[in-house]
Amino acid sequence: MPQNQSPSPLPATLGELRTSAWPASLIAGRSVKDELRSNLVNKLKRRENLFPGIVGYEDTVVPQMVNALLSRHNFILLGLRGQAKTRLIRMLTTLLDPWVPYVAGCEIHDNPYKPLCGRCRKLIQEQGERTPIAWLAADDRYVEKLATPDVTIADMIGDIDPIKAARRGQDISDELTVHYGLLPRANRGIFAINELPDLAGKIQVGLFNIMQEGDVQIKGYPVRLPLDLLLVFTANPEDYTARGKIITPLKDRIGSEIRTHYPAVLEHGIEITRAEAWTDREAEVAVRLPNYIAEVIEQLAFSAREDKRVDKRSGVSQRLPISVTENVVSNAERRALQNDEDLAVPRVLDIHAAMPAITGKIELEYEGELKGGDAVGRELIRMAVGKVFNRYFEGVNMQPVVQWFDLGGSLKLGADAGSSDMVGQLNTIQGLMEKTGALGLTSNEPDAVRASAGEFILEGLHALRRLSRTEERGFGAEERKRPASEPEETPRQRQRRQFN
Repeated sequence: MPQNQSPSPLPATLGELRTSAWPASLIAGRSVKDELRSNLVNKLKRRENLFPGIVGYEDTVVPQMVNALLSRHNFILLGLRGQAKTRLIRMLTTLLDPWVPYVAGCEIHDNPYKPLCGRCRKLIQEQGERTPIAWLAADDRYVEKLATPDVTIADMIGDIDPIKAARRGQDISDELTVHYGLLPRANRGIFAINELPDLAGKIQVGLFNIMQEGDVQIKGYPVRLPLDLLLVFTANPEDYTARGKIITPLKDRIGSEIRTHYPAVLEHGIEITRAEAWTDREAEVAVRLPNYIAEVIEQLAFSAREDKRVDKRSGVSQRLPISVTENVVSNAERRALQNDEDLAVPRVLDIHAAMPAITGKIELEYEGELKGGDAVGRELIRMAVGKVFNRYFEGVNMQPVVQWFDLGGSLKLGADAGSSDMVGQLNTIQGLMEKTGALGLTSNEPDAVRASAGEFILEGLHALRRLSRTEERGFGAEERKRPASEPEETPRQRQRRQFN
């Protein structure tokens, strides 16, 4: 089928369709899975990016999805929350033809050359080549349903409509009295079900029956519906035991089970967050997010996924660093507006101010619950700052800065302090601002950038326990633990040692 076909010259009747670029030889026996496979093969030959915007799945999830589509499989994506499962399945529409014809007025978008419902068969028999044809765009061929326990077989498959029967004067057992559900209405397209285990068992039975056998019973009346569909599902692996389960016959009919995952490396996570977070804002204040702050935010999510106080079964969604980034930028923006500055540069203290975006997105184990979400969040930030600090300042001599505090120096940085005031305070610390070159700063950087960099160095030294910091953001020397004094030897011990 032509890939750049515009909707204006499309055939309007069955007769026109037969003599167009959509003859019976192309449309009649071509299923949705054949269509997806054909378009996928062409994209692979052209080496096109199949799922633009999806990062970190190039060598894992994407090849498995390609194999499933080439095999014409219905498939399921299994993964924890925030792993782009829904986004992936929605992008399958890019593998569909731009337009497909169907019998005008048909609720289930019947193929004009191979009509399924009684209404279309009767219409074609009566009007023949004059049968009106309508066209379906690729995006309109995707139907998605979020599974919930209250979903009924009527929602998914359909139900008898007595009003329709009364209006048309038909017997209630007639096929034409059926009000079709979501699944038949997705005919000749993609039907996706999110959170499949939440779907009641009897509904899952209705799904696999129509998937394999093509028939279903509505109110006791057998209805033959050999639908043309690609069925895709998503689920959280833990949902098998937490809220529900996928019944065995349905799992058996799902061709491929594909596991998704969180970003494997920090760079992938940063790229995803940068693309998804709303940081490019039309405002009076320009925003510049330093790389080291973006790395700390992403490292925060990585550290949380590894922390024993955070529930591994629930996972830490990629939405956490996205939401934290937006909150961090907003706090920096607020501070710049209050101080009448034209540049907002986030600092580590802004990450602490974004605690509401952290605590709401992590589920804690028993040990974490005892400490509390805020305490765990603060410790995760400290760990993240320490790891990123080590990457930038490994091998850099920080002793002059630490020594300044050891000799009695102290500094209190206000949460809403202006950039110039903060730089003035930081300049009093010997050797501190000279170290910002390791962060990529030049000598003519704005005060907002220099203030953020200097504060990051102090926070990094605090994270490595080389400086202390109070809750009011007062920095000072780290308390040194005195070595335990050795107990005095008794005369008998001294006498015994002489003979050894």
